Amino acid sequence: MSHPDTDLLNSLSPELSQRLKELTDQALLGFIRTNFASQFAQHAPELARFRETIAHSDSEDDIQFLRSFRESVPITDYEPYRPYIAKFFTTPCTESDVKNLLAPGLPCCIAMSSMTSGKSVKTFPIYRLPPHLLHHPLYPSLPRFEGSALSPSSLGLWQVLKICCEDGQSSKMLTVCSASVAYLRMCMNWDVEHDMDRLDLWVPGKTDPYAISLVKSYRAFFVLNALFALIDRRVTIIRFLFASVFVNFLHYIEKEWTLLVDCIEKGIIPDMENMDHVRETLEKHFTPNPLRAAELREIGPPEIQGWAVRVWPDLKKFIGVTGGSAAASVPKVTHILGPSVEIQAPCYASTECHIAISYSNGDPNTDFKVIPVDGVTEYLDVHSNEPSERLLSAWELVTGGHYEPVLTTRNGLWRYRIGDVVAVKGFAPDDGSPVINYLHRRDGSLGLAYGLTCTESQLTNAIISTSKRCIGQIIDFTIVEDDRDTPVAYGYLVEIGGEIGKDTKMATQQTFEDLMKSDAFCITFWQGKARKPTIRLVERGTFAEYRRQKCDKMNISMGQVKVPIVLSDATFKEWFLQRVIMEL
Repeated sequence: MSHPDTDLLNSLSPELSQRLKELTDQALLGFIRTNFASQFAQHAPELARFRETIAHSDSEDDIQFLRSFRESVPITDYEPYRPYIAKFFTTPCTESDVKNLLAPGLPCCIAMSSMTSGKSVKTFPIYRLPPHLLHHPLYPSLPRFEGSALSPSSLGLWQVLKICCEDGQSSKMLTVCSASVAYLRMCMNWDVEHDMDRLDLWVPGKTDPYAISLVKSYRAFFVLNALFALIDRRVTIIRFLFASVFVNFLHYIEKEWTLLVDCIEKGIIPDMENMDHVRETLEKHFTPNPLRAAELREIGPPEIQGWAVRVWPDLKKFIGVTGGSAAASVPKVTHILGPSVEIQAPCYASTECHIAISYSNGDPNTDFKVIPVDGVTEYLDVHSNEPSERLLSAWELVTGGHYEPVLTTRNGLWRYRIGDVVAVKGFAPDDGSPVINYLHRRDGSLGLAYGLTCTESQLTNAIISTSKRCIGQIIDFTIVEDDRDTPVAYGYLVEIGGEIGKDTKMATQQTFEDLMKSDAFCITFWQGKARKPTIRLVERGTFAEYRRQKCDKMNISMGQVKVPIVLSDATFKEWFLQRVIMEL
């Protein structure tokens, strides 16, 4: 669908700049005053100077409090928080040890990072939202609209922690899970102790009964969601955390098409692994529908353009992340949805903080308006020659500039670096808030033993462009170090759907020419330290199987598994290489 012309401002008027400053300061003051009483704020060495400054000034003076923050609080990373968060994982864990740790009270859950890079997991306490924010568009929740929503929810848990209460008698359970699961549980008030008591629940407007969210088998989760979605003709919206997970969902529909349609015709729940605890409940929800089965047989599996609108005639919108590692899936998604379905990103967020909402007056797929609801964002200019500690406020940004967000959050992080790079597209005319586009991870480069610095977005854009021109419809990709010759090269491993393109002989050259637009790659290549990239195709279903194995190995939510753009895990590299079927 076409997107409206943007109404963004290239710069801020003095009036809008002042309005943005007041909005930001009010939010920042609320976060830091509230969290200043936390264990971290009162004892962490990183905030010692801030504490000292506050102790020698009028702590009730808001202007002085904000000035002290900006002058005294350093930029932080995960390390200062690690020993504090580790208290949740000690045995026994007592309430007094973890109460008011990063923010007031006890968290409602612990969110874990997606571990895309293969590094050790990071965990962050998530504190309960005030009631007026529970259904704010910034946070994941069950969408509200007419018709049905295909919005699979996995309530999978990584771990359940026990906190011994101060009375010495009772205890509280604390879930460790993905941030999306954490906020869904919070918004719906679904505690883990009563998960099995809700088995018969079917939230109105959702295609999937609650019981499917408790299925731990990767295949069974997707097949069951597909079964209940296909039988429901009233779907108006499709929502997945990542566009790539929707493509994974389509893979299971295509692979299990005959089984799915037969089950719809006969009203049968198929036999699959690890679902005995929900079978009886699902059977009560599922009845034969031979007319719908006949309609689906006539349409066929997800191959033709606009397939989704033929299956769900009222479908209007797809919501899912389409940037970063999910960008490669967009051609497949747009092909299946067809031109009439709007694609919208849910928000710009990380495990640490929800930063920005989709900006509907621009491109709702890529434009995000920064709002200080879950945290206040400051910025590092990634191209600046100034000291790395020089932080910019929102009203100091320049349209077209590239910045790394630095967050002070509701959940108790202080000037925390998340390692992303965003570009400022302009400023919203209503309140001056910056509207940004996500670009890539700041550290997301493949060094290849000599310090090459192509960014993730450059690597992604190159293979997507080449696929459109030469290879065919890309499903997913990753990059490994190709050291079969010297010097080493970027080794693309690509899965495509449908027929292979007719100009595959040009694929490597086209990708090479796109990468040569990067000054860093160009210099490294002419210095003889890099060679042309290589492209190898892997067999169909490789990336779906990778996600399944990663999910089972890490015991994380079905929708949280992302494929890294640059794969550093040696075991999985070898696993991918065993599935190569052709080199271009």
